[in-house]
Amino acid sequence: MQLDAPGTPLRRVERRFTTPGPGEIGILVTACGVCRTDLHIVDGDLKGALPIVPGHEIVGRVDALGSGVTGFQPGDRVGVPWLGKSCGQCPYCTAGRENLCDAPEFTGFSRDGGFASYCIADAGFAFALPDAFDDVHAAPLLCAGLIGYRAYRMAGEAPRIGLYGFGAAAHLLAQVAFAEGREVYAFTREGDVAGQAFARRLGCIWAGASNEAPPVELDAAILFAPVGALVPEALRRTRKGGRVICAGIYMSDIPSFAYADLWEERSIASVANLTRSDGTEFLALAARTGIQTFTTSLPLTKANEALDRLRRGEVTGALVLVP
Repeated sequence: MQLDAPGTPLRRVERRFTTPGPGEIGILVTACGVCRTDLHIVDGDLKGALPIVPGHEIVGRVDALGSGVTGFQPGDRVGVPWLGKSCGQCPYCTAGRENLCDAPEFTGFSRDGGFASYCIADAGFAFALPDAFDDVHAAPLLCAGLIGYRAYRMAGEAPRIGLYGFGAAAHLLAQVAFAEGREVYAFTREGDVAGQAFARRLGCIWAGASNEAPPVELDAAILFAPVGALVPEALRRTRKGGRVICAGIYMSDIPSFAYADLWEERSIASVANLTRSDGTEFLALAARTGIQTFTTSLPLTKANEALDRLRRGEVTGALVLVP
């Protein structure tokens, strides 16, 4: 399912299988999650290479190996995330911070992704997946889980965490926080009764609209909703020394706000992409703590329907496309 131009529906195309190049693997795709980043790409909020096959929460089986590939064999199950390749030579890469690489490639954005029955990936940025998850339930771990985990670590040792936007990432991250003995407060769109009930079912202490005040001050807030106005809102809900972490790759402009909202050593930070160590750490943690991914599956050919449902906010948990 290919994007030809921003703001247009994805189009079904057929291609010949391609041979993986040096360091690459060919993958028979069995599932691919639908992420809000895919929506930003399709809607033109993020402008990259076109035409492009979106999709960066890929699960599949290795079908072919390029030269020099070690660690994988045909038939192995693998996952492919958003960061598809790094240069390996810039100061960030050599410092183990490949998430900030000066010349990166991104799956489903600058190289074709997983809204397909077959894809090519860089073997160095593919992960072996825990047996605890089947293909469909493993897919959301590869971005919603990984980026959520990086944001969670940036929030520090916060006993009380607020999650703004309780979707694919937040419903996984909440379970990690519960497993580590933290309190979670969920913020959803105004009137999203179903989303708030879902958050409470998962164990959130409180759930309400994003413009409501929680019953206590937060130690940290993580924003998954791409709404800039939530930054000053979240600052006002955090205690002295608290942190607000912006976890999305795209966000509308942050409006001006009073310095008093930031004062007393509150801070704002953003999360960019992921490192390979994030991947290995989080996938092991997800299996160890028994995280549940709540998913709805759709055929690959209904990718446009999946994006529409995500755009309208009609998704509980995560959507996954199955070829």
